[in-house]
Amino acid sequence: MTSPFLRGWFAVVAAPLVVAGCQAGKHAAPTLNSDALPTMERVALNANTCWFKSGDRTFSDYRLAPELNSFSGRPRILAVPRHRPEALPALVVQAEGNPAKLDAFGPLMEGGAGERIRRDVLKWAAGNAGC
Repeated sequence: MTSPFLRGWFAVVAAPLVVAGCQAGKHAAPTLNSDALPTMERVALNANTCWFKSGDRTFSDYRLAPELNSFSGRPRILAVPRHRPEALPALVVQAEGNPAKLDAFGPLMEGGAGERIRRDVLKWAAGNAGC
């Protein structure tokens, strides 16, 4: 049986160690880079996986055309006709600035898929992955 003094001493000495031990494993949450290029890189990766490679019917007639190395300061991705990549894009998603200001336009935004495209792009830009 331990004395009350030892129990008190243990509580005084061990409590800070337990707290320190819990805090030692914690790291500052990584901050999300909200600049236009990293934002559009996230959007492009997820769009490729979720829209173009997944067999999504909305995008089955299109292919992804990323234009991330833009000298205009507006990295963007395009959805272009699968068999006519030189044709006008059906969708343009672009970002500009820091924090990135996103814009999406084109015929695909006007149809029923427009709201879903908007939600997906905002989710991916915020750092959330997945379809």
